[in-house]
Amino acid sequence: MLGIFGLRLPRLATLLLAGAILVAVCAAGILYVWSPKATLRITTGPAGGIAQRFISAFIGVTTAAHPHIRFETVTVTDLRASSKALEDRKVDIALVRSDVAPPTNGQSLVILRRDVIAMVVPSGSPIKSFSQLSGRTIAIPTGPLQEENSRALDLILSYFNVQPEAVKRVFLPGAEIGPAIRAKRAVAALAVGPVAPGEVVDVVSSVARATKETPKILALDDNDAIAKRFPGLESVDIPEGAFKARPPTPDDSVKGVAVTYRFVVPVTMLDAIAGAIARSTLKTKANLMAVTSHANQIEAPDPDEKNPALPIHPGVAAYLSSGDQSFIDEAQKYFYAIGIPLSIIGSALAIVSGMLRNKELQGDQQRIFRLLVIADEAGDADRDELDTLEKEFKASVAACVGKLIEGSNATEQAPVSLAIEHARRAIEARRIAIGTRAAPEAARAGKDEVAAQKETGAAPVLSDRAS
Repeated sequence: MLGIFGLRLPRLATLLLAGAILVAVCAAGILYVWSPKATLRITTGPAGGIAQRFISAFIGVTTAAHPHIRFETVTVTDLRASSKALEDRKVDIALVRSDVAPPTNGQSLVILRRDVIAMVVPSGSPIKSFSQLSGRTIAIPTGPLQEENSRALDLILSYFNVQPEAVKRVFLPGAEIGPAIRAKRAVAALAVGPVAPGEVVDVVSSVARATKETPKILALDDNDAIAKRFPGLESVDIPEGAFKARPPTPDDSVKGVAVTYRFVVPVTMLDAIAGAIARSTLKTKANLMAVTSHANQIEAPDPDEKNPALPIHPGVAAYLSSGDQSFIDEAQKYFYAIGIPLSIIGSALAIVSGMLRNKELQGDQQRIFRLLVIADEAGDADRDELDTLEKEFKASVAACVGKLIEGSNATEQAPVSLAIEHARRAIEARRIAIGTRAAPEAARAGKDEVAAQKETGAAPVLSDRAS
C-alpha cells in the first residue's frame, strides 16, 4: 500500500513525528534565546498633548532596547476612550488613569506616575476637613483633565456624605487660582499632580503669591478607608515640603489619596510579552528620563496590593519575583504546552504505525505459509493442478515484487524469498517428474496396440509420431 509521496504510512508517520519534534525544539530554542516578538497597538492622547509626547518617547526608547517589539499608535480623545479601546480589543496597551473607567479586562503593566489629590487651602482658613466644603466654591485648574479631577473630588465628598452638587466648582488657569481665593471667589483649590513639579506645585505657588502666606493641604486621615471603598484611589503619605520647600508645604507629613497612570494590557496577553515590556520599561527608565521628565516616576506595580482596580499582570509579577529567570521558566512552560500535545500525537502515531506494521507482518506470514502449501501440494499435483498452483505462485511473486518497490528492506523480504525459491523448485521438480513418467506409459500403450493387431490379423497402423 503506497502512502503520500510514495512513502508507506508507518514511515510517513515517523517522518511527520520527527519533523514535529524538530519544529518544537527549534521554536523552544528561539523562544529561549530571543525575547518574544510582537506588534502591539498602543493608545496615545490628542496630538501635541503630554500623553502623546511621553508615549512617543516610550516607543522610541523601548524599540531601540527591544527591537523585536514593534508599536502602532492609536489616537484617542481622552482617558475614557483609551480604556474603552482596550475593552473593545482595539489596542494591546492603553494609557489608563486608575479612577477613570478602568477597563474590566485590564491588568497593570507598569505605573507611569502617581498623582496626589490635594485640597489646597489658604493659611488661616476655617476649612479643616472635606466635610466642611458643603455650600462652598472650589477652584479647579483648567486643562484636559479638569472634568476627571472634578469627578475624583466627588468620590471623596461622597465618603463624607457631602452631595457633589452641594459644592460649586470654578475652572480657572493655575495662575488665577491664588487671586480668586484672595478675592473670596473660592475657599480652596483642588489640584491633582505628582510630588514633583506639576499642577499641585503650581497651585500652591499661586496661592502663596496671592495671599503672601504659606497654604496648607487638607489631611485625609481616613485615606485607607477611602481607598478600600474606591479602588481607583490609593492611600499615600504626603511628605513634609512635598510641594514647596521654603517654607514647607505641607508643613508636616499628612495623609492623602492619589490616582495612578498606568500602562494596562488585556488579561489575554501572553505572560512572556507582558513581562518583556515591563522589563524593558523599568530597565530603560533612565533613558526615558533623558527624553522626558514625565518618566521620573515610573515604577513597578505592587504584587501585594489589596483590592486593586487594575491588578498586576501575571507575566509582570513573574518577572518581578524572579527577574530574567522568569523568561526561561516561561519558555519552558510554552515548550511543555507544545511538547505534551506533540507527545500525545506521537504516541498515537506510534500505536497506529505499530498496528499497521503488525498487519503487514501478518500478511507476510500468510504469503510465506501459502508458498509452503503450494510447494507441498505440487508434489502430488497432476498437470491441471500444477498449472493452477503455478498461476498462484506467479501472483505471489508479483505481490512480493510490489512490496520491494514500496520499500521493504532485505531483512523483511528474506523469509519470503526463501519460500518463493522452495515453491519454485517444487513446481519445477513436479514438472520434470510428470514429463519423465509420460514416455514409458506411451511405449507400453504402443506395445499393447501392436499385440492386439496381431491377434486380430489386422495390418499395423502407424501412429502420427511414427509417420
